[in-house]
Amino acid sequence: MSTTRSDGDLLRAIAAEGDRRAFEELYRRHAPWLAARLRGRCADPAMVDDVVQETFLAVWRGTARYREEGDVAGWLWRIGARRLIDALRGDGARGRLRQALARLRHRDEASAEERVLAGVEHGDLAGALVRLSPELRAVLQATVIDGLTTREAAVLLGIPPGTVKTRALRARKQLREALA
Repeated sequence: MSTTRSDGDLLRAIAAEGDRRAFEELYRRHAPWLAARLRGRCADPAMVDDVVQETFLAVWRGTARYREEGDVAGWLWRIGARRLIDALRGDGARGRLRQALARLRHRDEASAEERVLAGVEHGDLAGALVRLSPELRAVLQATVIDGLTTREAAVLLGIPPGTVKTRALRARKQLREALA
């Protein structure tokens, strides 16, 4: 009779023994939903695939350590979300997004998404958002765009809930001042 090991058991086997089967089981269990969630934040499927691979590579190499606090899925999400933020910061996400939209578009008129992106990119809001620090933008994305609660955003970003609230207030204040 085969027993299903818990996520914690799998992680302990990976960390202690370099158990490849445990790693493969953890990957099969979590990679599909992680990729689906990341696709909600990034339109570039190649980047999402890279981030999922980097997330699990960090688990395999032991550079990401589970401290047996909370849910393994939440821990993997935090790793993946941070890796995605790093990738988006470094590679000019707007250009890749424009290219992805251009490939998807089958007509000559601009899509609704392209019109909105152009308005944000070239409007006052884009300038105000660019001037925010990456930390403030990350909180706004998590709470406003992704619709996460303060507590969920805190878990995602790996910061205390009070810090999420403070950064959200600072970001809104800076946006109001920039757009006034």
